[in-house]
Amino acid sequence: MMNEREAVSALIDCGRQLYVNGWLPATSGNLSLRLDDGRLAITVSGCCKGQLDHHAIMFLNSSGRALDDRRPSAETALHVQIYQCFSTVGVVLHTHSLAMTLLSEVFSNEWLISGLEILKAFPGINSHEETVRVAVFDNDQNIKRLTTTIAADLLMLEIPGYLLRGHGLYVWGSDMVAAQRQLEAFEYLGRYELARRGMTLI
Repeated sequence: MMNEREAVSALIDCGRQLYVNGWLPATSGNLSLRLDDGRLAITVSGCCKGQLDHHAIMFLNSSGRALDDRRPSAETALHVQIYQCFSTVGVVLHTHSLAMTLLSEVFSNEWLISGLEILKAFPGINSHEETVRVAVFDNDQNIKRLTTTIAADLLMLEIPGYLLRGHGLYVWGSDMVAAQRQLEAFEYLGRYELARRGMTLI
């Protein structure tokens, strides 16, 4: 966890990198970080993550209430839900990469992954022989209803991430390094799965 200045700098750097990677096109996605004092830093609504500055980062209390008059992402409640569910989580990243969005449409309600060494990038996975389940939830513009749907499965997730159909990926970690490592693992697994199915990304 970080102080306010460090949090702003970390989110700006992360946003620019993920934008360059093509995982946050246009104004999509949102990024957040839990500060040492329990407040949350999150990207404001409608901003390009490749052009973030300190004006594009706002602060919330631990319940997700804005501490100034700016508007956070409509999906702030999904970030807050993860922080409240997992006390060790320090960063939540929500991306809209092509691979993750396509995969969210391929599976009905779960994506099963096994036999790949990169699975060991996730905490608690010690062998490529393990089979890991990634939940896929139907997207819902009613965020309160969506959080209720997700809550029923959140504690049972085997790795720190889930897909929203037609929408993208939520992934989290204890800090920025862990969250970005796990995001990279998801992206690799997604591209692998699509290639295995004959779906080639440009």
